Amino acid sequence: MGRDWKHLADTVAAARKTKKLTQVALAEEADVSVATIQNLESGRTRDKVPTTMHKVEQALGWTRGSGARVLEGGEPEYQEPEQQVPDRREETAPPPSDLPLRIVHELQDGPLLDATVLDLGGAGSQARMIVVVKGAPDASPEQIRADLLAWAKTQKHLQNLPADEEPDEAGN
Repeated sequence: MGRDWKHLADTVAAARKTKKLTQVALAEEADVSVATIQNLESGRTRDKVPTTMHKVEQALGWTRGSGARVLEGGEPEYQEPEQQVPDRREETAPPPSDLPLRIVHELQDGPLLDATVLDLGGAGSQARMIVVVKGAPDASPEQIRADLLAWAKTQKHLQNLPADEEPDEAGN
């Protein structure tokens, strides 16, 4: 029997949904790219198993080699609960209480797509701007891709803003 990439795709997606994870959250848990998860769940035939499959298996609570078993038409074997990777989302510290309520609410809603710190410093300044990019809670892979493309354009724009303009005395 040949490799059944559709069976692997369906099994990975079902396991992810059982764990109530988005593709982005599973990618974070497995420490792989979102594209890796999207490609696995696409069912597209490929020449070889991704080298990061063991990370996805671990994040799903599967034993090592379960992905290969599923490709051959079988089912994954699950790790004993004490062997499973803890859910890192539960270990995330709550946002600092001195943040505005609107920001705290936004940080809790939807998957984290990206974050960056931009140095605002001019002469002698150590000011920084922190940008957190969040997606819609139930965003499709296509929407996440579109959101990341929009962020990439915005990030380029932010990084290319001229730093030599001095604000007026009133700070306007």
